[in-house]
Amino acid sequence: MEKLLEKIKTKKAKIGIIGLGYVGLPLALEFVRSGFCVTGIDKNKDHVVSLNRGKSYIGDVKDEDIAQFVEKGLFIVTDDTSTISALDALSICVPTPLTKTKDPDMSYIINVSHEIKKYMRNDQLLVLESTTYPGTTEELVLPILENGHLKAGKDFYLAFSPERVDPGNKTYGIKNVPKVVGGITKQCTELAQGLYSQIIEKIVPVTSTKVAEMVKLLENTFRSVNIALVNEIAIMSERLGIDVWEVIDAAKTKPFGFMSFYPGPGLGGHCIPIDPLYLSWVAKKNGFELRFVALADQINSAMPEFVVEKIIDVLNNVEKSVKGSNIHVLGVAYKKDVDDVRESPALEIMNLLKNKGARLTYSDPYIPEIKYQALSAKSKTLTKEFLSKIDCSIIVTDHSNFDYDLIVSHSKLIVDTRNALKGINKKHIFRL
Repeated sequence: MEKLLEKIKTKKAKIGIIGLGYVGLPLALEFVRSGFCVTGIDKNKDHVVSLNRGKSYIGDVKDEDIAQFVEKGLFIVTDDTSTISALDALSICVPTPLTKTKDPDMSYIINVSHEIKKYMRNDQLLVLESTTYPGTTEELVLPILENGHLKAGKDFYLAFSPERVDPGNKTYGIKNVPKVVGGITKQCTELAQGLYSQIIEKIVPVTSTKVAEMVKLLENTFRSVNIALVNEIAIMSERLGIDVWEVIDAAKTKPFGFMSFYPGPGLGGHCIPIDPLYLSWVAKKNGFELRFVALADQINSAMPEFVVEKIIDVLNNVEKSVKGSNIHVLGVAYKKDVDDVRESPALEIMNLLKNKGARLTYSDPYIPEIKYQALSAKSKTLTKEFLSKIDCSIIVTDHSNFDYDLIVSHSKLIVDTRNALKGINKKHIFRL
């Protein structure tokens, strides 16, 4: 352990990142910037080719950052897992989606654990970052890696450290977001703490991998439940003729006991719609039902339908049917100023409208093309002429670079699900 820790502290340790997506790629570059030589491993050959050409496929990562590190040999990108044997520390950042039945899909973690097992050696540190249920590292990954002569805490070191990436956030990035780490043994925790302290300002050690796994699920379940609450308040406020956005603005002036959350068209991204369901799954597995989580999922999942009903009502008020109407969606990314459509509520809203006979178009400066179920479309450029032909525009994602003056001036009807037009009170604007 001491030799490995010394290699890490002197930045002579060779770092590996398995999975170069929204989590792994920025993490790899942060290690390179801090003076480490990093090997990125990804089974997606298109990703490998792109990165070796100095081209990014993630909005938060610039081409020039990749190009300069690849050219200098500081960032090596490959799909060859045998390179694992030459590495001293690995962070595992593979996907953890849900199955069709909303159960955790552990196939990526299982497969990568078996690949690591083939090539691992003595005195390596392995850290799982993929969001998962409490017990994954200890009950699933550890038995695979220990199925031989190597033992965790003695021959190799295993820990869990939940990723806390927030795509598009200009204030908080890898370096200044505290990093939680929990190891299989105390020595594993110390090594993981030593590794991440080289690139992150504050490390928060916890007593076990289960605690570290639970931390991430609590964080996102907290958000999911509170967003569900405010979504339900928004639905009730509409029935009462109250502006929910004004209510929230007034409530958040209280300096204690209140934290502002905002309603919206539904949850998106990899974390918030999915992580609470991991928690529910492991709870059921242990004979316990998380009723708050199930209810929050039910409310949040129903928001796209609520938005569509709102659009139908708005069109009805001007004696138009949704069938045959030209409806334009503004923003299809799951959140503001990102190029990610994973679990985006915009896609479900569009699908529902299409099934009701609407003629759909969309604009999104970050998403040039979408393909989702029966949907297939390319982003439109916003002009006066184009907007004048649209019966109803829907602001689903409030990107900063939309020309809202143009949208307000030349749209016949607007349904604003994000309060992007705050302070603009016109008869043709309808808020969630």
